[in-house]
Amino acid sequence: MSKIWVIGGSGQLGNEFQVIAKSDKTNEFHFSDLPEFNLLNEKDISKALNDIQPDTVINAAAYTAVDQAEAEPEKAYAINATAVGKLAELCAKKKIFLIHISTDFVFDGKRSKPYHEDCSACPNGTYAASKHKGEIEVLLNTKHAAIVRTSWLYGNFGHNFMKTIQEKGSNGNELKVVVDQCGTPTWSYDLAEVCLKLTAKRQEIKGVELFHYSNEGVATWYDFAWEILSLTGEKPNILPVSSNEFPRPAPRPAYSVMDKTKIKNFLGIRIPHWKESLNNCITKQKKKK
Repeated sequence: MSKIWVIGGSGQLGNEFQVIAKSDKTNEFHFSDLPEFNLLNEKDISKALNDIQPDTVINAAAYTAVDQAEAEPEKAYAINATAVGKLAELCAKKKIFLIHISTDFVFDGKRSKPYHEDCSACPNGTYAASKHKGEIEVLLNTKHAAIVRTSWLYGNFGHNFMKTIQEKGSNGNELKVVVDQCGTPTWSYDLAEVCLKLTAKRQEIKGVELFHYSNEGVATWYDFAWEILSLTGEKPNILPVSSNEFPRPAPRPAYSVMDKTKIKNFLGIRIPHWKESLNNCITKQKKKK
């Protein structure tokens, strides 16, 4: 049985691992998060590693307030980069496999075809730059890890685009949603399952490997919002608009679709289309009510 320590256990992705843990017979899960555990505290990391003695650490914790990061760069870098470097260093000392979750935001969005792992990162904004720095810290501080970039994460836990659209669209009022940003919505449950598949094949990973994972397909935020309301049972009342109508402190990549060939070949998996996964997610949501 493999021991897995999930950092950020009460977050959107962390909660998906908690759901999986209830029926998983092959892994022993341990979860940590604020306030009991602080990723910025090296003593907390060392104590958890000594107490749990995990085979794999999954870092699902991050500073994700994209716009707020412009006003709090020190905090963003501390969580997304400095703490990640220390975590990687401590995992290396104990020869523990690390899975670190990163983002499509490391790309500037100027490309017109899917980004593969060999594409050069060109982050815009503090959040994006801090996440890219976190990737570098993993590369510099450990010799056995997987960095998994993902995009447009949503699910039934935490705050995310799907839940916001459901809340705002339930009264029938017109919603304005941008139509000039393209990416791929990714169900957090699917990402959690892929991380566990990587854990199972960790011995086949030599050094630090970079993987891209999202669901299949391409969508604009407008497409995503329309599908959310349709599947929820609401009549979509959405006006497509330019991102210029929603000026924000931090830039967003206009195109951030990622090529998933590498992870599909390595794991031998079929990745579901984003509409298929969104339907499964909302079906689960309805069963809970």
